[in-house]
Amino acid sequence: MQITLFVLAALLYAVCAFLPSRRGGLISGITAGAWLLHGGALWFDMLAPGTLRIGFALMISAALWLSVSAYWIENRNVALDGLRRLVMPCAAAAAILPALFAGSVLQLEGRPPAFAWHIAVAILAYSMLTIAAFHAVLMTLQLSRLHVPVAQGGWLAHAVDQLPALLTMEKLLFRLIWMGFILLTLTVLSGLVFSEQVFGKVMRWDHKSIFTLLSWILFAALLIGRRWRGWRGKTALRFTLAGFATLVLAYVGSHFVLEVVLQRGAA
Repeated sequence: MQITLFVLAALLYAVCAFLPSRRGGLISGITAGAWLLHGGALWFDMLAPGTLRIGFALMISAALWLSVSAYWIENRNVALDGLRRLVMPCAAAAAILPALFAGSVLQLEGRPPAFAWHIAVAILAYSMLTIAAFHAVLMTLQLSRLHVPVAQGGWLAHAVDQLPALLTMEKLLFRLIWMGFILLTLTVLSGLVFSEQVFGKVMRWDHKSIFTLLSWILFAALLIGRRWRGWRGKTALRFTLAGFATLVLAYVGSHFVLEVVLQRGAA
């Protein structure tokens, strides 16, 4: 059943990606339908009594599911049609991934009752910073379009030209980064608590912890630099993408290597 739901959601996302901008009501309705199907598939696939299924494919899929919801909410306040053309194809691909890579089952028995909440907050943080990374990519394309005549470029360039002004995009970017940073901070703090309860150590110095902390430091430096040095433009975009890249290495990268390259269950 979940495979069918994942495939249907992917098809609807793909339709949303290529519908003309003038069909705003139809796009909104199809997006809502795809989002509900995708969310239902994730719920049934990830959760079972006493267990939690995790894996790089499910993490990417959940991140894009929440990214679609963030796009849908923000699009009601600011016209983000260009973002739709980037997010929807990625969401379509992400919706299919769990059907191809099942991941591994994590037993919750014997773990602290709030452990599942730690996982949920981590996914929320990853998702919020994923949509911030999408935003940073679009802003990078916007900056490059300033030096290219409007007549040049394909459908993506046309989509970029439909985005709001760079100042508006920048304000939205930092709103997303602040929310993602707060969630990432909660993830790090709750991870310290669970590490001490489960492993008897305040922190396990493995690659996941190191890259997560590095990502936290990069986003903290960006927000401090924004507050005290007025960082913006290319500097802000580089920090955003660097912070997101290290977060990918911490979570998705490690699970991908274990599940696909080494053919082992995720740790």
